[in-house]
Amino acid sequence: MKDIQSSPSLVAMPIDRVGVKGLTLPIVVSDKVNGSQHSIAEVDMTVDLPAHWRGSHMSRFVEALEDWQEELSYQSMKNLLLDIKNRLEAEKAHVEFRFTYFLSKTSPVTRAQNLMGYSCRLVGKMDNTDKPQFMLEINVPVMTVCPCSKAISDEGAHSQRANLRIALRMCKFLWMEEFIDIAEAAGSSPVYPLLKREDEKYVTETAFANPAFVEAVVRNARLA
Repeated sequence: MKDIQSSPSLVAMPIDRVGVKGLTLPIVVSDKVNGSQHSIAEVDMTVDLPAHWRGSHMSRFVEALEDWQEELSYQSMKNLLLDIKNRLEAEKAHVEFRFTYFLSKTSPVTRAQNLMGYSCRLVGKMDNTDKPQFMLEINVPVMTVCPCSKAISDEGAHSQRANLRIALRMCKFLWMEEFIDIAEAAGSSPVYPLLKREDEKYVTETAFANPAFVEAVVRNARLA
């Protein structure tokens, strides 16, 4: 069967990335308390395309993902990147997983428990050295009370939610819970999915006792 895709390019220009986006699949993520948890990931996969190639074989990305084990880890991501490179005969491969990581949050006074989801992004890259590079990004909501508003007001102060995004380059396994803790400690108060009246009182008083500009939240997280 004639393979137009593998024929010489009509325009001899290399392309940095070609591939597929928005594939979904179930995954397993390491969980510090329960060992593991299941989630759903949206996946993008790309490779570089040499100047002399007309196009990339998109079906091979899907095949690589289908053959991949569904547990996110350093080794499994490295294996996926290597497989994509080999199947596509590429020098560079790039994979991005976007998923929600869930933690059981306990309210501060009544100890009520409920799940809270954190948006995460795991990016893996590999070049012709076959040495993977990974970056993990976690988005953590926190509560902030404005120090300026508190200083000029006889009663109350302006409060709001902020979203703290932590991105870190990884060379070994790291628990996501540790970075969620860092982010929540950087704000005026953590955000909880469920609060009873006694919890609301505690959260309000705690936040107002720890006013912080969003700039201070960033610096607090950086220094942790």
